[in-house]
Parts: sequence; structure tokens; C-alpha cells
Amino acid sequence: MAKRERKWLAHFIDESFGGQTPVYVRLGDDLEEYNIELNPDVEVVKNIKGEQSVKHNGYEVQSEVDPYYATEGSDLFEKLSDIVNNRSTGAACETTVVDVLFDDEGTQIWAYRENVIVVPKTLGGDTSGIQIPFSVYYSGDRKAGTWSGSAFTPT
Repeated sequence: MAKRERKWLAHFIDESFGGQTPVYVRLGDDLEEYNIELNPDVEVVKNIKGEQSVKHNGYEVQSEVDPYYATEGSDLFEKLSDIVNNRSTGAACETTVVDVLFDDEGTQIWAYRENVIVVPKTLGGDTSGIQIPFSVYYSGDRKAGTWSGSAFTPT
């Protein structure tokens, strides 16, 4: 059986950051890698009898978008610039992401939307262009649904 190509797992971010109508753009133009790090919170304890117990307390999910290059006309770049320049925190950094897995014919296998906090890490970059790499912290309200190419509908 053939491996699934990475291009079929798509990641979209709402560049309107809470606007009345979400405007999702696909991440990945300059990314060679993008992982959703689950960061499981697991506690393993072994007692004096040699027995082991495992307590799984959940996840602290995050991703890194690095590099992220400034692109003329990009609303996402404008919002990231605003966050950086105003040293914004809290609600100003909140948006949503949608992760979608497609089969090799482009048919959706699954799609999930979740609230996130976007935190820019640096501003600058090398001679290849202006960069604002950022972290994405998944903050809950995860919902399954359908993806129509630009919009998400919860099921």
C-alpha cells in the first residue's frame, strides 16, 4: 500500500482573526514541515511493588509556522504585524484553524476546526525576505465538520 503524500493533509488559518466571516488561507507556501505537536501530559508512577500506573491528563497542542514570509496584500501578514507592533495579547491573538485530510482524489476524509492563539516569535529575517514566524497554540472547542474549499461547517 502506498504512503499518503503530505500534500493531502492541509492546514488553514482564519486570517480575519474573529471577523464576521472567517477567511481561511492555507499554510505551507514556504514551509518544508508543519507538525501539530500534541505534547501529551502523561504521568508514569511505579510503586514499591514494581507496578506501574499511567495517568494521562490531556494535551498541550501547538504548531510552529517557521518560516513565514511577508507577502504583499496578505491579511495574515497584516494581522501578525499588528500583533507585533502593538505587543498584543489575549483576544487580539485569537483565531481558528481548520485541519483537513483529503484522499488522493481530493475528497475530504476528515476536517476539524479549533480555536487557537497565535503568537509571533520574531520580526526580521535574513536576505531572503521579511519574516514573522509564529506559534499556534490550540485552545479548545474542537469540532468535526465538512470543508468546502473555503468554509468549514460543523457537523
